[in-house]
Amino acid sequence: MTSPPSSVVLAPAARWSPRRWGILIVLCGALFLDALDVSMVGVALPSIRADLGLTTSSLQWVVSGYVLGYGGFLLLGGRAADLLGRRRVFLAALAVFAVASLLGGLVSSGTLLIAARMIKGVAAAFTAPASLSIITTTFAEGHARNKALSIYSAFGAAGFSLGLVLSGLLTEVGWRWTLLLPAPVAAAILAAALRLIPRGAPVARRGRRFDIPGAVTVTAAMLLVVDAVVGAPQAGWVSARTLGSFAAVAVLLAAFVAIERRSADPLLRLGIFRSGALTRANLTAMTLFGSYVAFQFLVTQYLQIMAGWSALRTALAFLPAGVIVAIASPRMAPLLDRFGPPRIVAVASGCLAAGYAWFLRIGPQPDYPAVILPSVLLIGAAFGLGFSSLNVQATAGVADQEQGLASGILQTSFQLGGALVLAAVTAVVDAGHANQVGPGQSLAAYRPALAVITGVAAAGLLVALSGLRSSRPRPAPDRLASTAAGSRPDQAELETVGG
Repeated sequence: MTSPPSSVVLAPAARWSPRRWGILIVLCGALFLDALDVSMVGVALPSIRADLGLTTSSLQWVVSGYVLGYGGFLLLGGRAADLLGRRRVFLAALAVFAVASLLGGLVSSGTLLIAARMIKGVAAAFTAPASLSIITTTFAEGHARNKALSIYSAFGAAGFSLGLVLSGLLTEVGWRWTLLLPAPVAAAILAAALRLIPRGAPVARRGRRFDIPGAVTVTAAMLLVVDAVVGAPQAGWVSARTLGSFAAVAVLLAAFVAIERRSADPLLRLGIFRSGALTRANLTAMTLFGSYVAFQFLVTQYLQIMAGWSALRTALAFLPAGVIVAIASPRMAPLLDRFGPPRIVAVASGCLAAGYAWFLRIGPQPDYPAVILPSVLLIGAAFGLGFSSLNVQATAGVADQEQGLASGILQTSFQLGGALVLAAVTAVVDAGHANQVGPGQSLAAYRPALAVITGVAAAGLLVALSGLRSSRPRPAPDRLASTAAGSRPDQAELETVGG
């Protein structure tokens, strides 16, 4: 049983009201926080490794623990947003995120740090689909939604860029500060959300069910596949442990599909993947975010451990990418209106593959102007063009009551890609004995991993190009109707959002 629509269309107005702007800024603040946290932790990883005595395979769980908690519970988070009310879920999860951030900065062992990161990821798994579905049900499909998502992406870019700078500065003082800073930021966003996000229509109370078996099986499958890939170099790819793990993953995934088909209230309605645009958006999202998470993980090790760069210098090396995203994202709405998401996603995927391919020219001594900077600029262009486009492509044509599901699927793809590609790259690095690499030594252990990252980006480009064979999506019915009536679709005022 679905909840009633959580948005109310009021009389057309020439501009967005201050209340609508306030709602959007609060939701953008949540994405800002997530991007801030991800970029700060990435640069601090070498310091965390040295202080806690972690190996490469253990260190990757600081990242994977977060993205697996995030990706493993996103579908449940999207379902909770649709059933319990988007506002309620958003506020509760943001409070948990703030507490987990505080705990993560106070722990004294790698195991506890990974646990805190996973709890934090689970909290983000509920804030992300709730906030994105509030946006997509508040802003009508078409120009208004494209504009809102462009602004949303710009806040993410700003958080990422600021996180890079802050991480370099804070890591020089102590890596724990990079984990503690998101706590007060989350508290401030929570206080603003309580005031600005209004209560919406009450959700249905009867017939609400959560697909707990589905959530457990898919999350267990994700954890197991990452563990199998990371442990394969030591155990052997054809060892009983590795093969048994992959077999168990297959069983869990088959069980998940069976559960979803039989459930009266499935976590994931499999029929939603009949949309080719949504499927391509999710596959491309996996390659976009997955390749970048692995790239940042690898390059921070290279620059700080091998080349001896400081944390601040490393952070500033990545900064141009965030600046490009911050400049491009607010300007995406006109491009999306003119060219449509598939074309822009294809260009973004091409930039991504080109950036990683160019970085393959790197040597033991970093050449920033000729190698690193061009790569970073191309990667920044890929995210500036791709993030908004993928969000628009994945949610276009989806009914309001399934916006949380569509948003959750897309964010799951981002995080699942991050976990899987990082695990594969970590396995390749460990196989090359990169744990033994020190300052000034050979880069040979890292080159195969860089090639894997480039290959993943190339696969994403092929997926994106396949979408160009489809005709350009026609305007949504509500957009055509509003145009016929003589008003722009972005003029509708939606003053009541997620319950």
